[in-house]
Amino acid sequence: MPIGINIRPAVSGDEIALGTVGAATFLESYSETIPGADLISHCQTQHAPSVYKSYIASNDPNYACWLAEYSGTKAPIGYAVTTSVEAPTVGEPGDIELKRIYVFSKYQGTGTGRELMMQALGHAREVGAKRMLLGTYDQNHRAVAFYERAGFQTVGERKFQVGGQLFNDIIMAVTL
Repeated sequence: MPIGINIRPAVSGDEIALGTVGAATFLESYSETIPGADLISHCQTQHAPSVYKSYIASNDPNYACWLAEYSGTKAPIGYAVTTSVEAPTVGEPGDIELKRIYVFSKYQGTGTGRELMMQALGHAREVGAKRMLLGTYDQNHRAVAFYERAGFQTVGERKFQVGGQLFNDIIMAVTL
């Protein structure tokens, strides 16, 4: 575990923290790529606490969330979410999706992302998934390199819509 950082499974009541860190890390990651109004609208809908509440409350065992917190303050600094494979990603029977994994840039390189990934991969194995999929913006080279270090390989492409724009994503997979 990274020094000064705690990673734990998210529970009911964590949806506000997840929504806040989800929106903030998405803004931080794409403020130079996506127009501001589209970015804000996406965060309001896709990172609303109700979205994370539904992930936490899901009866589907593929759904799980983790929060990375700075130990001294318990402030959220990152998170990960696994789900059943959801559109626009297309999977096969036995697949699970790493829906989201983000860490504030200040904490990248601390091992926090690696530990979040280990939690997600461990969960996928526990629920009997055969393969984990994820989609990522094809121009997010740092993220692609991180996923490759975790064993993921490109297996396809998808379009990802934010506002009125379509972005090219790659689909990556790792066999569990």
